[in-house]
Amino acid sequence: MSESSLPPSDGQRSDQPQNIATAIADVSERATLLIREEIELAKAEVTEKTTKLAKGAIIGAAAGIFFVMALVFALVGCAWLLYYYLPGNDFTYFWGFFAMALILVLLGALAGLIAARAVKRSAPPTPDMAIEEARKIRDTVSAPGPAPIAATTPTQPPVAAPPGGEG
Repeated sequence: MSESSLPPSDGQRSDQPQNIATAIADVSERATLLIREEIELAKAEVTEKTTKLAKGAIIGAAAGIFFVMALVFALVGCAWLLYYYLPGNDFTYFWGFFAMALILVLLGALAGLIAARAVKRSAPPTPDMAIEEARKIRDTVSAPGPAPIAATTPTQPPVAAPPGGEG
């Protein structure tokens, strides 16, 4: 009688539940590790996007300050212009104020464009990569059965007959 036709001994039967328990524990540990890594990925993504959003907000605030200062200079320039048109004055100081206001408007527009670009790239701060990975994991785990694996059998090269006949 061959050994494979014999019923499994009691030692082999007791090993099976232990192997299953070990496998379940291993799967549980790996799933926990996978979830922790996904959480870390999500945190990293949100941190990166929030940082970009904060940078955009700071540049946007700078743009706002430039526009407010431009308004101040424009108003001061208008004040000098009014002063110029009053009788008895021969001053032309207002052109300097208007030139400064124009420079500040250009800087404000540039900073505003940079801020808008930064905010567009980072908003909303969602962890897209982590969500995609979680979807892939969910699809893999909830699949109806194991994916068919193409069975490949190693082929051995044909053995050449020795010279001089069979032997």
